[in-house]
Amino acid sequence: MKNKNSIIKISLSALFLALAYVMPYITGQMREFGSMLCPMHIPVLLCGFICGYRWGLAVGFTAPLFRSAVAGMPLMFPSAICMAFELATYGALAGLLYKKLPQKKIYIYVSLLCSMLIGRIVWGLSMLICSGINGTGFTLTSFIAGAFTNALPGIIVQIILVPIAVMMIQKIKPLKE
Repeated sequence: MKNKNSIIKISLSALFLALAYVMPYITGQMREFGSMLCPMHIPVLLCGFICGYRWGLAVGFTAPLFRSAVAGMPLMFPSAICMAFELATYGALAGLLYKKLPQKKIYIYVSLLCSMLIGRIVWGLSMLICSGINGTGFTLTSFIAGAFTNALPGIIVQIILVPIAVMMIQKIKPLKE
């Protein structure tokens, strides 16, 4: 039974990684609005919720680096590197909080919002470090714009879609950590 569960998690994680790779192509068709939807974030968050924190962390860290290496977007430095830490935080915290908190609908939102907030802080710290290495500036205004203002459409989509997807999947047999 444990082996079957591992195979399912590996398969689902591969699916979420593939979605994180493909979704920016789909949203990219909407020129200025597409990147604001943060399309890689949704599969990573779902992976954390569904497959657990280990898989969410792995898929979150791998997705932007893989997409950068293969497709050239986002640029490896600093964007993909900083996104790797951000998305790893999303996947890990979504899975960890979802597992540790009571299994009630409200805690799906708590897990999601905490993951999104802390992930954005991790992104900001990563950008600050990379900007220091690069010799460019990263201000509080840059952080707020990148983490919240420009990402607002994506934040709204995540708050709406991720809990609905998790609740729908909960009705199916949940995976054990």
